[in-house]
Amino acid sequence: MHRPHPPPAGLRTVTGPLEPARVRGPVLAHEHLALDLSRDADRAAVLGAAHRDSVTGELAALREEYGLSLVIELTCRGMGRDARALAEVSDRSGVAVVAATGWYYEPFHPREVNGTSVEELARLLTLEIENGLDSTAVLPGVIGEVGSHGDLPSEPEARTLTAAAHAASATGLSLATHAQLGRGGLRQLELLTRAGLAPHRVSIGHQDLLDAPAVHRELAAAGAYVAFDTVGKENYQSDEVRLRLLCALLEAGHADRVLLSCDVSRHGYLLAEGGKGYGHLFRSFLPRVRAAGADEDLVDLLTRRNPLRFLAAASAEEL
Repeated sequence: MHRPHPPPAGLRTVTGPLEPARVRGPVLAHEHLALDLSRDADRAAVLGAAHRDSVTGELAALREEYGLSLVIELTCRGMGRDARALAEVSDRSGVAVVAATGWYYEPFHPREVNGTSVEELARLLTLEIENGLDSTAVLPGVIGEVGSHGDLPSEPEARTLTAAAHAASATGLSLATHAQLGRGGLRQLELLTRAGLAPHRVSIGHQDLLDAPAVHRELAAAGAYVAFDTVGKENYQSDEVRLRLLCALLEAGHADRVLLSCDVSRHGYLLAEGGKGYGHLFRSFLPRVRAAGADEDLVDLLTRRNPLRFLAAASAEEL
């Protein structure tokens, strides 16, 4: 394994390095712009070439209307990642995109995970981080969304999470998780920190699907980011409940630990197909957050400064 070293200077986007100070508008902290999670029972979990114009058009419109500056794209190995498509979307939309590496939760693990040691898995991730994704020169800027399902990671999930932590330590990148339906986040954080990763370099995913304010407070108090990243997915959780959970975490003094996004992961979520799109956070949810008492500085913290600090693996004082 490589010896740990500081985080890379600036942000790594699919079109090259970017200084955090140049990101003046909001960031979507967990999205998908190109993926394929289709299985026999779920053929709609795709964002492919046929949807590229719709994806690009949405991002460009959000840049114009709301100043959208950056998308953290958490499609990783086994999820149909397409680095060339991400570079195309970023270039055409004018929105910076950060790509990812890692392994999703067990049902989507590729064969390469089977029986492979933590050390070898970490080496595979480190090679992608150093050399580029999908036979391109596109460098990932984050590890994620590395996943588990249930209250405890399965044995393969424990290996991939541990390997991701080792790769994060070796390369300086931060790490975002997939906690299926919000469950198991505390165990994820325990495993990652036991493997040597500092909590402030970890975002625990899908916590807005878990109606457990005490868990959110515990994660935030430990120093991890708490991702409310499925905003608008009302078939899983209502935005009314999301707002209540968010307000509870803010009132507990943890505004600097929150990340927000919509997790568009099916073509049916796109505006062109009648969905709420990537902009639901800006059009619908943030107005409700403001109505609940948030001022513009707090909104900027939630939507810009927090995700930038997470990506840069920085403390609150550094950005």
